[in-house]
Amino acid sequence: MARLILKCPYLKCDGNHSVSGYLRYIGTRERVELLPDDRPPTRKQEQLVRILVQDFPSSTGLEEYSDYDFKPTKAHASAFITRALEENWPAVQQSDGYMKYIATRPRAERLGNHGLFSDEDGVDLAKAIDELDHYTGNVWTHIISLKREDAARLGYDNARAWQNLLRANRNDIAAAMNISPGNFRWYAAYHDEGDHPHVHMMAWSTMPSEAYLTREGIHKIKSQLTNQIFRQEMLHTYEQKSQSRDELVREARRAIRRLTREMVQSICSVPEIEQKMEQLAGQLETVKGKKSYGYLPKPVKKTVDEIVDKLEEIPVVKSCYDQWCVLQSEVESYYHDKPREKKKLSQEKEFRQIKNAVIQEAERIRLGEITFEDADLADHVEPERLRGESYACWELRQMIQDNTLPLADRDGAAEELERLAERGDTHAQYLMGQLYRDGPLLIPDSQRAKDWFTQAAEHGLPEAHYALGKLLLSDDPEVRDPDEGIHWLKQAAESGNHFAAYRLGKEYISGEVVSKDANSATEWLTQSAEAGNQYAQYMLGKLYLTGQGVTHDQTQAMDWFSRSAAQGNQYAQFFLEHQDSLHPPSVMLAATRLLYHMSRIFEDHSLPQSSAGLQVDRKLQRKIQEKKIAMGHKPDDHEEEQSQGGMVMGGM
Repeated sequence: MARLILKCPYLKCDGNHSVSGYLRYIGTRERVELLPDDRPPTRKQEQLVRILVQDFPSSTGLEEYSDYDFKPTKAHASAFITRALEENWPAVQQSDGYMKYIATRPRAERLGNHGLFSDEDGVDLAKAIDELDHYTGNVWTHIISLKREDAARLGYDNARAWQNLLRANRNDIAAAMNISPGNFRWYAAYHDEGDHPHVHMMAWSTMPSEAYLTREGIHKIKSQLTNQIFRQEMLHTYEQKSQSRDELVREARRAIRRLTREMVQSICSVPEIEQKMEQLAGQLETVKGKKSYGYLPKPVKKTVDEIVDKLEEIPVVKSCYDQWCVLQSEVESYYHDKPREKKKLSQEKEFRQIKNAVIQEAERIRLGEITFEDADLADHVEPERLRGESYACWELRQMIQDNTLPLADRDGAAEELERLAERGDTHAQYLMGQLYRDGPLLIPDSQRAKDWFTQAAEHGLPEAHYALGKLLLSDDPEVRDPDEGIHWLKQAAESGNHFAAYRLGKEYISGEVVSKDANSATEWLTQSAEAGNQYAQYMLGKLYLTGQGVTHDQTQAMDWFSRSAAQGNQYAQFFLEHQDSLHPPSVMLAATRLLYHMSRIFEDHSLPQSSAGLQVDRKLQRKIQEKKIAMGHKPDDHEEEQSQGGMVMGGM
């Protein structure tokens, strides 16, 4: 297994001690031959190894010592002696015996008359030594090592590669050391040593008081460099999909997807959670300021943690969390030697979003806000067939949607459809808007989608009214225009589109883009419900049950729930079955809503987070999928949606 080793000791500079000797040493010391020397160690080497182990017991933890202990050779002895001296330099330079040994070793100078490199080309060794001789403060002496086979395979078996790597990442290293980029100073040298070629990097700040390095900082440096070194290999490994680890990861992700879908589809009634949510809502009454987990008093945090722990007991959540832990452990085995410890869900920092979701739902209960359980409602509820569509438009649409046709034929059909739209065909204009909005045959372009929808809407196409209204109400900053969006939704609703009427009802309830208006909300929802929209029927049932915006009427509420349940709405069915519950309606579905939040959070974390990982957000995943479909992949081929996580090798 590939390993990156990073050590970060430091040397203290003051008037009595200088670190320039170390700089001279790492810049001018010998380069051992690359050819392995399997001859037994010399007597002098054996003696020196024993002395080093005696004087510095921790040196037995070095990889070089393990190599020597397993196979005592001249090469392994030399490599261990060198690293042991380097690891313990502050003590070494106070010992005449060790310094005499170092002084008598042969020199092999590199990159000119020495091996030093830094931000600038052509490091002046004398000037660098003088700089350190007059510096007072801590100088960190990072030692970065790879196994020889890894260095050769990855192209890090030469000084230039390391020079480019450290230059490219110097600001990140500085940040990890809490040093401003402008104050960061460093020199480094590459040592092509034995089985573990390595780099010595001396780093410090021109403002000594600002620099400090924690264990977290060391981990950040290691992660950043590892991500760069192993990136191409990781991507290659992922593309090949030939290793059992990859299959395990994919299977774990598939399992998480299945379970998150199950969460979304679940109706959950847990009295303990409902009771705790009511308790939390009451506690939030007394909380001043920001209502997020980090700002809450300890008693309130305790209640939140208890709710999350109860959620973990729900079978589908437990299964999903177990799968995530398997996936995370597998990935982290490439980061650390120590096995991952499974924590309670409430204590797992990767899922702290769950706590804020709990707080959010409790705050909604406290404020009596209406929630919308319409996750099953598709983003684009639009007709498959268009009334009055021309034959030419219909034929082109069939070709575009036929995934069995060659991509070139479908592209040609899209080009012909655009020409038809430019000639004024309203239905073709509407379809062009869909293609630019949704992809994947065309590269998504919200502005062009808006332009085509607008042309079709202004020519009076009802379907375009609804599509344009939704687009203008989306979160896309390029096209968002709430006032215009409401205008076109009203046009669509007045033309009989019950989904548009339902969306208007939601907007007047939430008050996010229009002023809250209970009467208008009820009117639009009633129009949609009477047209048969199950979501509007369910929402009307909730309004009558809670008495928000309308007079409380349990009979009407149950009537609307019955109509919605008859169309398969499981939330409406839940209220019918629990109509005698003593809990307020806002509390009854609290656990269900939390499951919905958790499904999203688990889905987002199906790519395990790591400090060195290549992370892909959901929007980028969608764009990648669109591109792959456009290239001929099947729409349901999700195997390649995921990004390969990074790998950090070895211990600290």
